[in-house]
Amino acid sequence: MKLTRNDQWAQAIVFIGPGLLMFAIMKLIPFAMGMYYSFTDWNGISDSKNFVGLKNFANLLTDDNFIQSFVFTSKYTIAVLILNNLIAFLLAFLLTRRIRFRNAARVVIFMPNVIGGILLGFIWQFIFVKSFPSIGEIVQVGFFNLPWLGTSTTAFWGVVIVSIWQFTGYLMVIYVAGITSVPHDLMEAAEIDGAGTLRKIVNVILPLIMPVVTVCMFLTISNSFKIFDVIYSLTRGGPFQSTQPVAMDIYYEAYNRNNMGLGSAKAFVFFFVVAAVSLAQVWLTKRKEVK
Repeated sequence: MKLTRNDQWAQAIVFIGPGLLMFAIMKLIPFAMGMYYSFTDWNGISDSKNFVGLKNFANLLTDDNFIQSFVFTSKYTIAVLILNNLIAFLLAFLLTRRIRFRNAARVVIFMPNVIGGILLGFIWQFIFVKSFPSIGEIVQVGFFNLPWLGTSTTAFWGVVIVSIWQFTGYLMVIYVAGITSVPHDLMEAAEIDGAGTLRKIVNVILPLIMPVVTVCMFLTISNSFKIFDVIYSLTRGGPFQSTQPVAMDIYYEAYNRNNMGLGSAKAFVFFFVVAAVSLAQVWLTKRKEVK
């Protein structure tokens, strides 16, 4: 029986309507409200909301907390983007070879990804503060005796280490799927032509798995820019706000300093920056995909 246009609309409303309604309640309405608050001086508590125009956005140019947080977030994202994808790809390449216990190794490497960020931060705080000094006394290696959460430099790399440990397994699984999809006849042809391991990776594997690289880089960039829970439980943004990401600065501005208007302005600037960077990354890596 052929459905009329009204019947088609009724089916669409019944099946898609509840999902769209929930999306509007959870995403679109808060987005619109946040945009409105960014043009006010609302403190998040009182009923008074005075329109201040672009004042909040102009104040961001002289907000030292926001600038410092943005610099840290950018450095952190670059470091995690490079190291996470490099290590994940190398592990995936290794674990697609015919070696014993490769499936067990994949499971072990992936497991940190299922641990919640808050819990993960507390675990590594104990490791940095208690376990590493104890190991350093036994083995007498300077790496373990560093003040990992005590200086801005070591705290930065401590956060990077934790993030890599958590997210590498997830990217590795994606890379494993991409590498195993590479046709065997191409790999055999490369071997016959005398290509070594590095040449096969650069000239055969990477060009064919560029869609996978695009996805992994996109996930790394978006997750790194939005990092909050791990750092909150690990360093609370210290020492001296040297590891405070933009998401944490927005949280402190809106809820600790009771400046919802300025916090909303920071959130919108941050949103557009992350969107622009992510779109640029996808565009650049898409151009390198094999047609």
